[in-house]
Amino acid sequence: MYFRPLAGVALPDITALGEWTYLATEVAFGSVAAALLYRAGRAAARRTARTIAVLYPIAYVWDWYTLEVGVFAIPMRTGVELLGIPLEEHIFMVVVPALALGIHETLVGRDAADRDADRVSTE
Repeated sequence: MYFRPLAGVALPDITALGEWTYLATEVAFGSVAAALLYRAGRAAARRTARTIAVLYPIAYVWDWYTLEVGVFAIPMRTGVELLGIPLEEHIFMVVVPALALGIHETLVGRDAADRDADRVSTE
């Protein structure tokens, strides 16, 4: 079975940014993550930073290995490498968990606010 959910959708061609393409996507999604964590508050941002610090070494080894054995290639990048992997991958290893946890913390915060509102309205 072959599934292409966005086959008919015209996506913007951001490859016009050349070697800055991957970095630009990291900045865009990183900005969303930062906004969500800002909205979620300092405690959520601290928890996220701690989680990223624990995940980062695992992600680094995984990323290094997959690049080393040729699982994937990154053509639209700056070419700057740090500790054997592209700079953009280091950013990716921070942005992805930050975005996931920013979404989670936003949802959990809303759930808690809803519970507090329900508790106040029933008293």
